[in-house]
Amino acid sequence: MTRRKSETALESRIPPLNALKAFEAAARRLNITRAAEELSVTPGAISQQIRILEQHAGAPLFHREGRQIALTDLGAELYPLLRDGFDHLKRAGDLLYRPDRRHALAVSVPPSFAAKWLAPRIARFSAAHSEIEVWMSADMRLADVSGGRVDVAVRYGRGDYPGVRSERLLNADVTPVCAPGLLVGRQPLRKPADLAHHVLIHLRPSEWEEPRPDWGAWLKARDLTDIDAQAGPRFDQTALAIEAAAHGQGVALAPYAFVADDLAAGRLVAPFADGALTTDFAYYVLIKRSGATTAARTFVAWLKEEAHAAAEAGVDDL
Repeated sequence: MTRRKSETALESRIPPLNALKAFEAAARRLNITRAAEELSVTPGAISQQIRILEQHAGAPLFHREGRQIALTDLGAELYPLLRDGFDHLKRAGDLLYRPDRRHALAVSVPPSFAAKWLAPRIARFSAAHSEIEVWMSADMRLADVSGGRVDVAVRYGRGDYPGVRSERLLNADVTPVCAPGLLVGRQPLRKPADLAHHVLIHLRPSEWEEPRPDWGAWLKARDLTDIDAQAGPRFDQTALAIEAAAHGQGVALAPYAFVADDLAAGRLVAPFADGALTTDFAYYVLIKRSGATTAARTFVAWLKEEAHAAAEAGVDDL
């Protein structure tokens, strides 16, 4: 009984992994912005994770003077332990996920990309490449491609991900979509100004991803200043916002590639012919710069073929 209590107490004293990872990157680079670029998150997310770790420690881990940071005595003592610890974890990951041992491919993708684009297609890859077993993780947070924990990742952003090879996969421009029933009735949705009579469905910003085009930007692009761009329900995933729209709960902004199947099936409609709003961001596929496995290269080639076929069919562009 004593041993079990001791083990439980020990486990409860382990800080959150994301906080440890953020601190290690910031301590190694002594720069919050560069640490954020390395981990593909915002500087604010790194600072928040460091604050969480400092709360666990009960003491500061960095001296901050303007934009410059330096390790405190406690931070300097903690850093080499974490550096070595993450190095061991990466080696363990390389062993566990080595394809010649597991015959598996670890793939990390955002949840909505998984639900609305990849999941409906993945059976085609399995049929064509039965020798490769895809282990898919739907997560918006860190994906350790360069370290070997993940073989292939898809992320939303500008494509500037340090330490990995990045290729543009899908357009992320958005367009309003809704259930067909909103086109008829007492307040039919026929032109953008009609949105004043309908519920706008929003995406809640994520600390792990770049900002997405929102209703404020969409309405501003059309000089519609008398519509409340903030009112309406919020969801933390695009797929949930799309489903809410399909069930008649309002109008959502969504990447066309994510709603193509629903549009073709008649579950959703795009009410405006000129409804697209462009963005500097896109969905990118990430792979190791060197030493990528044959399975990883095969999967990336298949992803690009699928994306190209979708674009040729008019799915990726309005």
